[in-house]
Amino acid sequence: MRLVREGHFVPFSKGLLATTLTATGLPPERAYAVALDVEWQLFQSAESEVSVDGLRQMVESVLAESEGRLYLERYRKWNHLAREDRPVLILIGGATGVGKSTIAAQLADRLGVVRIIATDSIREVMRAFFSQTLMPSIHFSSFQADRAVRIPLGAGLDSHLVGFMEQVEMVNVGVGAVLDRAVKERTGLLMEGVHIVPGMSGPDDRWGKPADRALILPMVVAVKDRELHRSHFLVREQETSGRRAVERYLEGFEEIRKIQEFILERAEAEGTLVVDNVSIDDAVGTVVDALYDLIEETEE
Repeated sequence: MRLVREGHFVPFSKGLLATTLTATGLPPERAYAVALDVEWQLFQSAESEVSVDGLRQMVESVLAESEGRLYLERYRKWNHLAREDRPVLILIGGATGVGKSTIAAQLADRLGVVRIIATDSIREVMRAFFSQTLMPSIHFSSFQADRAVRIPLGAGLDSHLVGFMEQVEMVNVGVGAVLDRAVKERTGLLMEGVHIVPGMSGPDDRWGKPADRALILPMVVAVKDRELHRSHFLVREQETSGRRAVERYLEGFEEIRKIQEFILERAEAEGTLVVDNVSIDDAVGTVVDALYDLIEETEE
């Protein structure tokens, strides 16, 4: 079976269709079941070709019958977004060890976004160009950035937060450049990192009306339970075969928690979505729901 559009064709793929359907929030197993049903209906027909619009109508019919109105409407909204060539940019902030990269990977798979960038990667590139003498703040981990503070601070200032804010300001030069490029190229992107702080990074007036050029969803991931947050570092060490030694993070745990509180305060002040990462599946579902709420808001 061939999928035809404007004289061009590609083989029909139920795997690609299932991936598209997971962008609606359907669990992968249910999305694949819908794709199988569509494939069966295609092979029941006598035709060897189907148009893109014909396939879309068939998918909508199967969705309406098997999954209900919610997923049908989301499928239509997602396709409408694609036809408008409006990329989805999801910005995931949060302190060290809250699960930002895991959630980003899950969302990328669910939404079919192929580009994931960590702000720590941007910091590493900047370190290659700027020496520690010239730009000390980027040469330390976020929770150790107090070591880069070179001026005496008053009694009311916390050196860890001052160092962290200075690092965020420096790294956001690179963050802004990457986001600018994604908007100009109309390319979907997931960016995650501790340097994405509400009110200090993300969309600004450079892009005009963001809804016209890109769909931008900023959010913050947190682990509000102290012991659960601590356990994340133990799990991460096991999953990376010891490459991310837990001792270093546990030694800086109080500083990490302090940074989380600061980010959460900024999120509250800016009205940014906060996801408490108690369950990865629930967290991903919350973000997908928020994404479709944003789509609906921009349409209105």
